[in-house]
Amino acid sequence: MNTYKYKVNGDDYVVEIADVEGRIAKVNVNGISFELEMEKPINVAKHPSLAKHRIQAAQQAAPVAAAPVAPVAQPAPQPAAPAGAGMPVKAPLPGTITDIKVTVGQQVAQGDVLLILEAMKMQNNIEAEQGGKVTSIVVKPGDTVMEGTVLMTIG
Repeated sequence: MNTYKYKVNGDDYVVEIADVEGRIAKVNVNGISFELEMEKPINVAKHPSLAKHRIQAAQQAAPVAAAPVAPVAQPAPQPAAPAGAGMPVKAPLPGTITDIKVTVGQQVAQGDVLLILEAMKMQNNIEAEQGGKVTSIVVKPGDTVMEGTVLMTIG
């Protein structure tokens, strides 16, 4: 088992890598078990100590219940075409919808705040780029959206 010590914002952390298989790493942080999904799998050829540990762990393995993993918020599905007619209002950056300030059928003017998008712990007002009537709202509070996701349409 590889053990690393880190200091983050003055707090000490002891991280033990129990196993790495593909993109999933089983780690213990200060005695608490986690399963992490990595962006890219670790190349065990470049990390022989991980390969050696994996072989030893497989030889000694006994059935163990997996630690519960918190669900990851999925981006809101983006329909092929917006439900309402008009100009789509798209997310300028990835984030989470925290509040919707308008309703379908409401008349809005250019510059009116349509919704609040939280990104990197900041509340961002998403404003109307043009005036008109809100013809559809595709998202709801709590939805996670990616940059370019259609949020609503204004006709």
